[in-house]
Amino acid sequence: MELSLERVDKQVGPAHHLYPIDLRLQPNAVTVLLGATQAGKTSLMRLMAGLDTPSHGKVMVDGRDVTGVPVRDRNVAMVYQQFINYPSMTVADNIASPLKLRGGLDRAAIDRQVQALAERLHIDPFLQRLPAELSGGQQQRVAMARALAKGAPLLLLDEPLVNLDYKLREELREELVALFAGGESTVVYATTEPTEALLLGGYTAVMDAGELLQYGPTSEVFHRPRSIRVARAFSDPPMNLLPASHTAGGVQLAGGPLLPLALADDARASSLTVGVRAPAFRVTGRPGDLALPGQVELAEISGSDTFVHVATAVGEVVAQLTGVHVLDLGSTVTLYLDPAQAYVFDAAGDLLVAPAGRN
Repeated sequence: MELSLERVDKQVGPAHHLYPIDLRLQPNAVTVLLGATQAGKTSLMRLMAGLDTPSHGKVMVDGRDVTGVPVRDRNVAMVYQQFINYPSMTVADNIASPLKLRGGLDRAAIDRQVQALAERLHIDPFLQRLPAELSGGQQQRVAMARALAKGAPLLLLDEPLVNLDYKLREELREELVALFAGGESTVVYATTEPTEALLLGGYTAVMDAGELLQYGPTSEVFHRPRSIRVARAFSDPPMNLLPASHTAGGVQLAGGPLLPLALADDARASSLTVGVRAPAFRVTGRPGDLALPGQVELAEISGSDTFVHVATAVGEVVAQLTGVHVLDLGSTVTLYLDPAQAYVFDAAGDLLVAPAGRN
């Protein structure tokens, strides 16, 4: 399926839920809608599904204008944050319901597909139970299995894993990547988590406050964010943003070292911002690294990483260090940075320089 949005927007009274958006989804691939809460992800998905009609613009499917065509007249499957299941049907019958409606399959074939989906989503022990007998996370997985069983050409998933525990989310992400790899549906997956977008791969549309900021292959959008707004949305922890200015030798951090980065003549604005992702910092220097000494304000161990908040001459920065590092509050630490790993943005927040090898 080829889904295109042509200058669609959504306004309710004086409030703009979506500003005019042009977007052509890559057919039969995964597109991640990435953005914070209230970025407009759900509003956009409802227009794609036909649950809402845009205030202006067109929704096109395979070259046909379907603006205003209700969801019941479209072949779409959608999974919401809040699961929806048939309460009087067993889990098995919930999953099987779209297969029965589609027709053309005997009972044995339906049972095989139900069993396969239930196993992949870790709900096979509950096939004969009613939804009310399951936990919220289990019921959400039933809703996902039913949507996947429908085999619709457009599959919309609105933060489907948000109510699951961390370990199960990690397992199901891997299963979903495998399920989507067949390329039989155009999949749109909304999330607030940059890590989830990277794991799902495919394409990413970054949204903020009802605007579409950037769309493209996920790795390209991550490594070359078009603006500070995109970089903020696609960095977890948030990208460190440091004031700087252009000098004859490169980019001068305010109160800190000089980054020997060349700028184009027309990009040499006096007011710049240097962006550094948290994993780019190290506590062991290498030749050519810049040193940022400072004091530890907070050190958090999360899984196999340590997140360190450090007060430096250029401002507070957050470093994501691989491994477990025991750092006392108030102690002195020196962070090291390869200048080639820095981003540079102009006064308007637009990207001027991306890390080496990412241009």
